[in-house]
Amino acid sequence: MIILAIAYLGGVLTILSPCILPVLPFVFARADRPFRSHGLPMLLGMALAFTGIATLAAVGGGWVVELNEYGRYAAMALIAVFGLTLLLPAWADRMSRPFVALGMRLSQPGAEPSSARPSILSPLLLGVGTGLLWAPCAGPILGLILTGAALNGASAGTSLLLLAYAAGACTSLAAALLFGARVFSALKGSLRTGEWIRRAAGAAVLAGVGAIAIGLDTGLLSRLSFATTSELEKTLLEKIERPGPLSPLPRPGTGFDEPVMLPTAAREPAPAPARVLGTQGRFPSLAGATEWINSDPLTPEGLRGKVVLVDFWTYSCINCLRTLPYLRAWADKYKDAGLVVLGVHAPEFAFEKRSSNVRKATKDLGIGFPVAVDNDFAIWRGFGNRAWPAFYFIDAQGRIRHHQFGENQYEEAEQVIQQLLQEAGGPQVPSGRVAPQGQGVQAAAAFTAAGSQETYLGHERAHNFASPGGLARDRANTYQAPSSLRTNQWALAGDWTVERERAVLNRVDGRIAYRFHARDLHLVLGPSTDGKPVRFRVLLDGKAPLADHGFDVDPQGHGTIDGQRLYQLVRQTTGGKDRLFEIEFMDAGVQVYAFTFG
Repeated sequence: MIILAIAYLGGVLTILSPCILPVLPFVFARADRPFRSHGLPMLLGMALAFTGIATLAAVGGGWVVELNEYGRYAAMALIAVFGLTLLLPAWADRMSRPFVALGMRLSQPGAEPSSARPSILSPLLLGVGTGLLWAPCAGPILGLILTGAALNGASAGTSLLLLAYAAGACTSLAAALLFGARVFSALKGSLRTGEWIRRAAGAAVLAGVGAIAIGLDTGLLSRLSFATTSELEKTLLEKIERPGPLSPLPRPGTGFDEPVMLPTAAREPAPAPARVLGTQGRFPSLAGATEWINSDPLTPEGLRGKVVLVDFWTYSCINCLRTLPYLRAWADKYKDAGLVVLGVHAPEFAFEKRSSNVRKATKDLGIGFPVAVDNDFAIWRGFGNRAWPAFYFIDAQGRIRHHQFGENQYEEAEQVIQQLLQEAGGPQVPSGRVAPQGQGVQAAAAFTAAGSQETYLGHERAHNFASPGGLARDRANTYQAPSSLRTNQWALAGDWTVERERAVLNRVDGRIAYRFHARDLHLVLGPSTDGKPVRFRVLLDGKAPLADHGFDVDPQGHGTIDGQRLYQLVRQTTGGKDRLFEIEFMDAGVQVYAFTFG
């Protein structure tokens, strides 16, 4: 019941977010109709369409993506006709084709005989169309629901959570619609006023359709007020967490699911922690580690008397990499005061399970503190962890006293370290705050939030794929890039095999394109399976990146893939507009896993 309430409250908060803006004109365009016979059916249709499409999205698959895109196009055409009939009633009266007649039915209150009971079909159909346009929107709470559904499989419970989320959004819209209806009734004292209101509503509907058609709903609108609703939802999730180790998302019959990369990175410095830190559980066992790096095997009993900072990370995760300068600085600054920084490497991709890869990454990244290799996720399960990166702060008595998900909460983290060291009563605790400057992929994230999110190229979690025909699973296929891409869409060109977690290039001259909005662009890549390096070239808007090149490419965009890791390909001097990223591979065999941004 708690998660249903959270989903509902997340939906209520949606009205404060930019993602609701494209559908508001469609809702307020019917503010002059009775709420029970018009407004309520429209909101019902919107909720049902959203729930259905979002459930399909949880199932996954390229055909679902294509279906959703076609549904959006049909919905935009239908609602554009609706807007035209509001804006140009005389034009609508002269048209007699069935499609326009349907549009007239949606917009004309007098379409039925006065003696007949009003039909709910028209507003219900309009609500379905609006729900199709609204479906791509997702905030942290909805993202958590869809992530769990994607891992555990779509179910009645998934659909119920999505319906609760949609019901919450429609509750806010219903309140707005009722308020809008009263305002409309007060203003339409004259026929001329009503006519102008009708035309303004039609113009707003057409403007909304136009914004959606050119991608503003996922581009500009998705970047407005990032720190409002998303932060409210994030706060809501944090406030309801129970004391003790956090419970992972359960998989029916197993009690544990594969780890997930949740959108948990903080974008603003967090406030200082409370002076009184509660107890969130005991230090779980470390016996499940498959290997230890930089140390003999450690145990909670052997670490008693020390303050321990446990960091869950994986070496291809950009958010994890950007925390490393602080972890190294804390390990060095507070080692004599009794702090032990312990890394727990829990792999996301199969190549991150290889001991040689993890050991090389640990050395290349300058990590000198102990690292437990958690290939079986035994330690992850013991902590009940749910995301990368994650910090757990353990006091000298072996109690978990605090935890953090994501990056950028460094001031709060260091204050907790100092407080726990002071409680332990050991040597004098250094004061002040560290201020390391990371280089390359370890450099700090941009101050402004990225408008593009992590995107996987393997078919298991792929979305926003735009090449004609969709993804062909686990077989060679020749792809073509479309003539244009909307923001956050990507495409393949050339002969590729798209597997569960990666795309593999079968022949030379393969390309990938992505229209993104962020300062930095990273790509998790690997050379051919025989280890042969792969050459590539990066273009931004069809030109060499020059000053905007990333750490792993030169100003002309040239680079070489020599290992399985994250590559920084673009680091712009500014990041205030959409850019078209293209990468061309001069050698076959490249393995491509995921885009990340920052």
